[in-house]
Amino acid sequence: MLLKAHAAIWLNPGTGGTLGRLLISSVRRASIAVGLVLVAVIGPSPVALARGREPQMRVLLQESNRVSLRSDGALPLRVQGLPGGERRPQRLQLSLQGARLSATVDGRSMRLAPSTLVTVQNDDPRGIWLGGRRYRGVLRVSGRGGTLRVVNSLGVETYLASVVGSEMPHRWPLAALQAQAVAARTYALKQRSRGGAWDVKATVASQVYRGVESETPSTRTAVASTRSLVLVHGGRLIDAVFHSSSGGVTEASGMVWRRQHPYLVSVPDHDQHSPVHRWEQWFDSSGLRQRLPETGGLQDVEVLSRSASGRVREARLRGPRGSLVLSGGELRKRLGLKSTLVNFEMVAGGQRSPVELPVRRVTATARLGSRIDRITASAARQRGARPPLLVAPPPVLVSKTSVRRWSAGGLQLLVKGQGYGHGVGMSQWGAHGLAEQGAHFRSILRHYYRGAEVVPYQPHHDPSLALKPPTKPLWRDMPVSPFGTVSLSSATPFQSHGSLRCAGGPSGASSAQLAGA
Repeated sequence: MLLKAHAAIWLNPGTGGTLGRLLISSVRRASIAVGLVLVAVIGPSPVALARGREPQMRVLLQESNRVSLRSDGALPLRVQGLPGGERRPQRLQLSLQGARLSATVDGRSMRLAPSTLVTVQNDDPRGIWLGGRRYRGVLRVSGRGGTLRVVNSLGVETYLASVVGSEMPHRWPLAALQAQAVAARTYALKQRSRGGAWDVKATVASQVYRGVESETPSTRTAVASTRSLVLVHGGRLIDAVFHSSSGGVTEASGMVWRRQHPYLVSVPDHDQHSPVHRWEQWFDSSGLRQRLPETGGLQDVEVLSRSASGRVREARLRGPRGSLVLSGGELRKRLGLKSTLVNFEMVAGGQRSPVELPVRRVTATARLGSRIDRITASAARQRGARPPLLVAPPPVLVSKTSVRRWSAGGLQLLVKGQGYGHGVGMSQWGAHGLAEQGAHFRSILRHYYRGAEVVPYQPHHDPSLALKPPTKPLWRDMPVSPFGTVSLSSATPFQSHGSLRCAGGPSGASSAQLAGA
């Protein structure tokens, strides 16, 4: 009945000790209708059990002319779509040259129709090798646009165990990993409604997914202890975007993209310990000519507008061949900057010290890989020793008259910046800083996604998902969270240490421990 109509049903067993456990057992054997009656009689519990079918993710892993797959051990691959029915090889290679698709199965070659869909799976928990990584679930290979596309289909919870480890160091505090798990789950389920042959990419274009190699006990604990929890606003899944480091203050979504979401506003960050909280980048005249061929290099920069957080929204670049107006995002891409929270200085050729030159008037405006891995060791060396962790972030030092003018006579451009990424939503280094201070994962999410709620996922949170048929495998009966629904009110100021824990949460025990992780 209801189970067939929706992708997931959530039951709340009672709090009556042994009686409650007996009733849970009865619910598992009874029909869904009887189970819902028992839940209504007993009342809500701090532990919600997930019953139903686990949503499946389709992850685009690779687009290339050649695909090489192999099993990890003695258990062979199970391959469908090849002539002669299912095959069980140890290795499979596919090659697409123009309209010619061929397969090599354990050394034997065969010709395939260009429209062939090859499905690969196995029974080995160690996964399937694709290139230098292993993946769980099913791999589907198809030809499109002259390339072979590899899409990995697997349950969202299995997918997240790798995403959390791909997006954050697994040794980070559990609360930071849990916050990442909830944000990543929300983002992933939101993307399922987009249609097409895949839901997300395995890169920073969506969220980083590196297969089995990025799974660890800590990432699996973070996912299991937040199982099914998502962020919603107004009853809908939010766009739970995140970034590496904001440089002291996050950005409002309307400053980066077309739409300003009420829950994606600019807030103070706690990423002072990030190796890219402050950074510098140098450009010589030759490099500037290569990056700005239209202007023949750079003679003058005029920042036309900044956001309220201090990020460059628009700038005019002048060179020997003319001028060019770029958005902050385009400027970041052209120069390869870590962020748009930047100031500009000039230094004399061969000397790395600022040269004071006339300042052009700047108009300020208030109009609205893994991210962590791409922070290099050189950035950490630039910053030297880490400063002490602060409860309240210091003010962002962005001068409204920090644009320098210079001639092209051997001068170098020095860009002084803050943070890494677009700056919208949760700052991963900020989540780490808050977790180090003792913040609960719900408090971290409250800080970055203002006014959102953390709730167990239901199909009505995104109507387009409810129209899809149930998918396998079954969503196992596992504890979701020891906490009930918590409202993340934007009116609640962020506080430090003990007051960070949500009301109603048991003290002295982590959600992973309470969930039996």
